[in-house]
Amino acid sequence: MPALMFPQMTARALPVLPTLRRYKRSSFAPDLLAGLTLVAIAIPEQMATAHLANMPTVAGFYAFIAGSAAFAIFGRDPAMSVGADSTTAPVFAAGVAAVAATGTPGYEHLVSAVALVVGGLLLGVGALRLGWVADFLPLSVITGVLAGIGVEIVVKQLPTVLGLPGGGTTTVGRLREVVDQIGKTNGWALGIALGVLAVLVVVERVDRRLPAALFGVVGATALVAAAGLVRHGAHVVGGVHAQLPHIAWPAVELSKVGDVMGTAVTVAFLCIVQSSATVRASGPSRPGVAADAAASSSEGTNPRDFDIDLAAVGVGSLLAGFSGAFAVNASPPRTAVARSAGARSQLCSLVAVAAVIAVLAFATSLLKDLPEAALGAVLVFVAARLLRVGELLAIYQFGGFEFALALITIVVVVFVGIEQGVVAAALLAVAQRLRIAARPRDSVLGREPGTDHWVPSDIGAPTEQVPGILVYLLYVPLWYANCTHVVERVLDLVSKSSSPVHTLVLDATGMSDVDYTGAKALGQMVAELKSAGTEVVIARASHLVHRDLKQAGLLKVIAPDHWYSSVEEAVRARGGGVEA
Repeated sequence: MPALMFPQMTARALPVLPTLRRYKRSSFAPDLLAGLTLVAIAIPEQMATAHLANMPTVAGFYAFIAGSAAFAIFGRDPAMSVGADSTTAPVFAAGVAAVAATGTPGYEHLVSAVALVVGGLLLGVGALRLGWVADFLPLSVITGVLAGIGVEIVVKQLPTVLGLPGGGTTTVGRLREVVDQIGKTNGWALGIALGVLAVLVVVERVDRRLPAALFGVVGATALVAAAGLVRHGAHVVGGVHAQLPHIAWPAVELSKVGDVMGTAVTVAFLCIVQSSATVRASGPSRPGVAADAAASSSEGTNPRDFDIDLAAVGVGSLLAGFSGAFAVNASPPRTAVARSAGARSQLCSLVAVAAVIAVLAFATSLLKDLPEAALGAVLVFVAARLLRVGELLAIYQFGGFEFALALITIVVVVFVGIEQGVVAAALLAVAQRLRIAARPRDSVLGREPGTDHWVPSDIGAPTEQVPGILVYLLYVPLWYANCTHVVERVLDLVSKSSSPVHTLVLDATGMSDVDYTGAKALGQMVAELKSAGTEVVIARASHLVHRDLKQAGLLKVIAPDHWYSSVEEAVRARGGGVEA
């Protein structure tokens, strides 16, 4: 049997391994190289994330194995990397720490329980095709949340990179403890952290595909072992007790699971948002990769597969929870690296999984001298990328409410909590959007001199008004939340016109629909204006608006000869032709 026939037969027989269907033999070498590149990046990152989550180092490896294997089996994206993630780790760590003391079996079991809840939520969202909920957070909010999480990570890692005991339970408290202890900074720890950061910055500038974190961590570990820096106060990871995970339900009380349900929902929502961002942002970096990846899978990279990918991430969190690890998430940086390294299918992730298992089985002794300051430096580097300074500057230049929303999100996330920041920002964003919908933009139109074109009179181009005719354009649907405002606005424009208005032309090109309340308000306005000597005619109404108004009985109020296909036609019919 040919070497690559088994995965193909398995994929045909079962609804799994979709990216290995129709697998090309020529894709094996790129997938193998991409898998080795991925694991070189993933090993130090997964260890650092476990450190951030206050979990044993081996839990980070278990999370990567569970997430990557589950997505390889069920996911549709050929290069998405799933595993422990520094975006969600501080969220569930903070939520669980409020219920159980860190470092205790109760904490670890509750973290695994959160993973199970997150997995169930993501599986449900994917099965019900509800992935569109990711669109309910604007980019300004997402940028603010990530920046706030980045600040939280940096503050939490300051004691590690400075070799201090740290302390405090809030951001301000942790900073105060660092300031109070700054005189006790361990020079070796700080030197190791700065050295690793320098390696990360330099290597990434040379080539983002290179395993910068691996270079830094290996170098720091070798230095600690060779110089015996443990005797000088350098804290190390110590022995990593690798064994097969014990598959079981976490030993937690249901009441405690209820206490962290809000945390689980927040983590699940962040997973949805980040998975969506991963799909949108990580395209193939070289010509031909996309075509080869699509040819290697039966479905290609159809955007409609996003819900299936969410469900696959959910299965990964379920497996991680049962194995004693924590919730997993899609990783935009690792996915981008896998794509740029030439990944054609999820065989890339399976190669990385096999490599991590090999490390656990044969090479954990190499990790005992790994300094915690090096992991702290990796996390600080990751946090710096979460800040997205360029995006914040772009939002600032856009100005207005969007930048204020980003700042509010950052402040609440940093000083109150990540869950509270997400909820507060989402509510503010929805409130702002409702305010705009309830007080919509509109325009009074004017005719461009010598033409039959009607444009907003405030765009800076010269326009002319036809005496006795007012042309009004509403840019949004007419519905119950804005109809009162729109009617008052129209009546005010008519009353303040420089000359008596005998005809109001309602340009309905921006109205996609009219609800019952809006139709009733429009009918009352038409009747009120008619009694005051002003006729209302409608121009450029779609068949949908015409149907809505017909169902509301307004065709009895607005006669058939009051409907026109263009603004100019309506104006001409009312005595306002173009002057020669």
